[in-house]
Amino acid sequence: MAKGESKHLVVCIENDGYSVSLEKRKIYVSLSDTTAQKLGLLRVIDESGEDYLYPKAFFRPIDLPPTVKKAVLAAA
Repeated sequence: MAKGESKHLVVCIENDGYSVSLEKRKIYVSLSDTTAQKLGLLRVIDESGEDYLYPKAFFRPIDLPPTVKKAVLAAA
């Protein structure tokens, strides 16, 4: 991960056209990408284990207690 890049947790609420790459109701790791956000996209580490751009509307941010967030990120 590049310096200054941060990880966020999001939950998938839609996967039209991406059913192989995204599962509804699953928690994903999102990487900060201000250029993508300006275009209405979100950089997400998907089922392939790689990060790709998806419509931001497909996800909702989630906020977990710090210990739970750390455990989820460690398992990702």
